[in-house]
Amino acid sequence: MLDTLAAPASHALEIKHSRFLAQACTINSAAEALVFFDAVSTPDATHNCWAYRYGNEYRSSDDGEPAGTAGRPILAAIDGQGYDRVAVVVTRWYGGIKLGAGGLVRAYGGTAAECLRLATRSPLVPMTERILQCGFEDMGIVHTLLGSAGAEKLDEQFLAEGLRLHVRLPADRIDALAIRLRDATRDRLRLSEPAHHD
Repeated sequence: MLDTLAAPASHALEIKHSRFLAQACTINSAAEALVFFDAVSTPDATHNCWAYRYGNEYRSSDDGEPAGTAGRPILAAIDGQGYDRVAVVVTRWYGGIKLGAGGLVRAYGGTAAECLRLATRSPLVPMTERILQCGFEDMGIVHTLLGSAGAEKLDEQFLAEGLRLHVRLPADRIDALAIRLRDATRDRLRLSEPAHHD
């Protein structure tokens, strides 16, 4: 089970007079990662190296450091700490002592890993969607049960025969919710998986 960040995080280290600052945040798309990198990269720093993972999408940048010594170790830190939907920038201010390729890998990867290790985690819960159809007389109890199951309403339509709801909720709660809805509405409610064009 993967986690994402509960809140933005940062961590600073000094290694042989170079200052390293890791900043991490949750992202909801690859495009959001690039916006975050633009926002937190420091123009007067020597390098702003970064990586993100969003499901199967990932990218990294060495920002002028030798190839493979910064971006990939940051990405490895994200994966190694069990994170997804996370972007990390490690900014370096050069302190006059060269670290060598191995030293750079350890510095960038280590700063990113420590930032993520100390951050507050939030589990990424697999979600599922359902279509519910019920008569007007069952609307109150349906809304109450959906709320208690942590369901998010994506769409609501009032039809001649009643209410049609498109909801999203944690996948591990759907079976219990289906039973409670069936019992509360005396089996009058219809529950189905959405067609892909919904």
